[in-house]
Amino acid sequence: MNQNTIGIAAIGTWLPQDGVNMLERRADFGVEEDFLRDKTGFLNLRRKPADMETSDMCVEAFRDLQTRAEIDPAQVDCIVVCTQNPDGAGLPHTGAAVHAKLGLGLECAVFDISLGCSGYVYGLSIISAFMQMNGFRNGLLFTADPYSKVMDPQDRNTAILFGDGATVTLLNDAPVWTMDHFKFRSNGKGRAAIAVRDDGVLNMNGRAVFTFCAREVPTLIRDTLAMAGHAQSDIDLFLLHQGSKYIVETIRTALGEPAARAPFAAADMGNTVSSTLPFLLSDPNHAQAQRLMLCGFGVGLSWAACILERSDGV
Repeated sequence: MNQNTIGIAAIGTWLPQDGVNMLERRADFGVEEDFLRDKTGFLNLRRKPADMETSDMCVEAFRDLQTRAEIDPAQVDCIVVCTQNPDGAGLPHTGAAVHAKLGLGLECAVFDISLGCSGYVYGLSIISAFMQMNGFRNGLLFTADPYSKVMDPQDRNTAILFGDGATVTLLNDAPVWTMDHFKFRSNGKGRAAIAVRDDGVLNMNGRAVFTFCAREVPTLIRDTLAMAGHAQSDIDLFLLHQGSKYIVETIRTALGEPAARAPFAAADMGNTVSSTLPFLLSDPNHAQAQRLMLCGFGVGLSWAACILERSDGV
């Protein structure tokens, strides 16, 4: 393996202990148990404490990372925070707060990217290219998008879907996973399908989002495979953004894949936006896979995919 290749070395995660038990609350939203189990798939939605900031979620994910990998904060060259729900009013950037709370050095580069459900794939490409261009050896990609900040807890279109959570991915030149064959697509004309209104509350057109996912995501996956010169059978796992169980199943059915090769695994957390893919990737049940495809899709409208390869000797 080329030792200058930047890739994924480890992933730290954090979920709030508190949550909304949707089976207990289903009557409040006028939904049946079968709808929760078969359509949304979300039986428990995690909620951060009201006084907890986005940067605090990032810090908790970093603490988990420290139990999984040797990482000296003094050796961190850069951090990137992917969020659309930053600390406070969003100025200064959330990464600055994370930098301070972790006690990182003055030579550490820090910035945020504002992306939602496609943000992890975009973020991997951005931070790896940034690191290689600048000769950095250790970078941290955080994802934290607490929609509880902007969500009406009584809104049936959103309150039964989204959960809070955070992750941090350590990237370095001795990776477990290398990344390649990124493909990105955008449709800004459809941006109103998932948006915060002028009153500061999240609004979502579920039908429009589902139609977009069902129509565009299988095509992106096939195009990414063609670009990489891979057959679909060359991929061990398709890790899809966990927008809902029904969306995941619709995409995998369009691809002709069984559930084991395109899993839904977010029943106990909800749609954690840019964090769903790193949560999936960190699942030990997926440790035997040699080649993966990541695909994120949603807010923007934005969708992106890439292929991960397990490094030799890992």
